[in-house]
Amino acid sequence: MAHYPWKHAEELKQTAQSMVANYKGILAADESNRTATKRLEEVGIESTEESRRKYRQLLFTAPDIDKYISGVILFDETIRQKDDNGTPFPELLKGRGIIPGIKVDTGAKPLAGSPEEKVTEGLDGLRERLAEYYEMGARFSKWRAVITVGDGMPTRQCMEANAHALARYSALCQENGLVPIVEPEVLLNGSHDIGTCEAVTEENLRTVFNELYRHNVMPEGTVLKTSMVISGLDAPSRAGVEEVAERTVQTLERVVPPALGGVVFLSGGQGDVEATQHLDAMNKKFKNRVPWRLTFSYARALQNPALGSWGSDMANTEQAQQAFAFRAKLNSLASEGEYSEDLEQQAA
Repeated sequence: MAHYPWKHAEELKQTAQSMVANYKGILAADESNRTATKRLEEVGIESTEESRRKYRQLLFTAPDIDKYISGVILFDETIRQKDDNGTPFPELLKGRGIIPGIKVDTGAKPLAGSPEEKVTEGLDGLRERLAEYYEMGARFSKWRAVITVGDGMPTRQCMEANAHALARYSALCQENGLVPIVEPEVLLNGSHDIGTCEAVTEENLRTVFNELYRHNVMPEGTVLKTSMVISGLDAPSRAGVEEVAERTVQTLERVVPPALGGVVFLSGGQGDVEATQHLDAMNKKFKNRVPWRLTFSYARALQNPALGSWGSDMANTEQAQQAFAFRAKLNSLASEGEYSEDLEQQAA
């Protein structure tokens, strides 16, 4: 029998509800230094601690984003940084009504016994790190597992190992007053069709939620960050927007507890417009049917336009901020099923 002994229970519920508030989604700005370096170098910017700080500051201070962004997932380096005026980033965000969050896993490593698959690590010392992050102002956290689709994959071993880690992480988060974002990502890489993705996603989510239940993780204080049910990038024939929307929602309805705090989607390598279209299609058709808010937690699909603009001229911060805010606004509308492709033409 599940019981929820968390002293922060009411705070957790309120935070989860705020994370998926109407017309809002979450910015994933938690790229590791290695990934951030790759992103910056792709647009011709040298990656240093200062250039990463400047870039994150550009995002966090963009005009109007508090209308579209409920929370920001930070990286360990970023949560310790300050803006040009000396204000810590968590304090800066909180002052704008945006909830600071923190990525707490330490990365996906080869799974012993099945080295082509990954298991996410980071449980050692996690309780103490969570307590520190809470004191620094974080109110939610994120842990990402990666599930590969391929010949003989994913294995039951991989799904269960990652689900167990997600459950232990989630329980520790709720003990420390942080809403866990549970991210069991089924990777887009591969030539698999959408039916295969649907089957893998359903089994993987079922495994995760069974494990969360066993570890007394309170669903009302938890947010699922999931990949969409979508054809592999190299599939010979890729499913259209409507089919992706229908299969994704159908899969969630089969497995996800109605009491869950909310569902946010990762973009996972989709194009900027493609990710917005899929989210919009889900909400246009199913918003009034499903028990949870369906919104976004994108990284590249929100940041790409801003990063490209900033890379072309780092002095042009304002233009980069406008590009970011515009993309956030379109995804805000998509989270209510109010997006239209015609709006893309309004980009500055």
